[in-house]
Amino acid sequence: MGLEFISNPSLSKRTSLRLGGTAEVEVVVRDKQDLDALSNFLLKETLRPFVIGEGSNLLAQDGQLDVALIRTETPPGPERVEKNDDTLIVRCGAGQRLPGLLGWAQMAGLSGLEGLTGIPGSVGGCVAMNAGSYGTEIGDLVTRVRLWAPGQGLIWLDRDQCEFSYRHFSPAIAMGKCLIWEVEMALSEADPKKVRKTMQENYEKKKSTQPVTARTAGCVFKNPEGHSAGRLLDKVGMKGARLGDMLFSDIHANFLVNKGKGTSSAALELIEMGRIAVKEQFDVNLELEVIIL
Repeated sequence: MGLEFISNPSLSKRTSLRLGGTAEVEVVVRDKQDLDALSNFLLKETLRPFVIGEGSNLLAQDGQLDVALIRTETPPGPERVEKNDDTLIVRCGAGQRLPGLLGWAQMAGLSGLEGLTGIPGSVGGCVAMNAGSYGTEIGDLVTRVRLWAPGQGLIWLDRDQCEFSYRHFSPAIAMGKCLIWEVEMALSEADPKKVRKTMQENYEKKKSTQPVTARTAGCVFKNPEGHSAGRLLDKVGMKGARLGDMLFSDIHANFLVNKGKGTSSAALELIEMGRIAVKEQFDVNLELEVIIL
């Protein structure tokens, strides 16, 4: 197919927070035959490469950024590749949107992903962050990950060659910077109606406690050990705290919301205010979950 190059891509149009300036270029990869060309591009290019996914956990700064966005669009969609008793191995490209995968799994009568209902983003981004909710982390389901790195090509890693922890994934072997290309997961056969019911219940629960329909980037901070970041931010008065059109949600204090004309500078200022307030009152250091570009 060949790489597609998009000049001066708008980050505000590519992130769920709808914030940020422009990158220098966006490179769209649609086929594994394009990866050699991507390798040549990265070897020659001085811009910082950044794999953007769906931009759902990203706070991009304002202005022109010296960044080359890398985006994968990896057809086909999810497919069954192996069956072991009542367990099915499902493979999908990293560019597959997670809500689309959940919808496919529900219609196919496959259980395991229900806890991830309501999480936006791509499968690749979900694995890269080991996204989780309601007792399910995607790393619990992964059986293999196919990674690509310049000069090394595509490599399948089994589950025991991967390191998953709280909001973290990395290969357990030396690969340097790499891109997630494909993922295989173990799901269980189930009644499609029961899978759908659980997904609906999880979504309603999430909608009542999180601003799922607003312009957000998910949780701003990771939960410190033994604490809830949202509760700590609430206790120091950050719930609803606002600068212009940026605010900490009045539903859940660990979510930044863009009401329409927010800026990255206001978002960063609010983040710092929250971090300082929690440190001063509780002597707890909050670590970012959202990625700052």
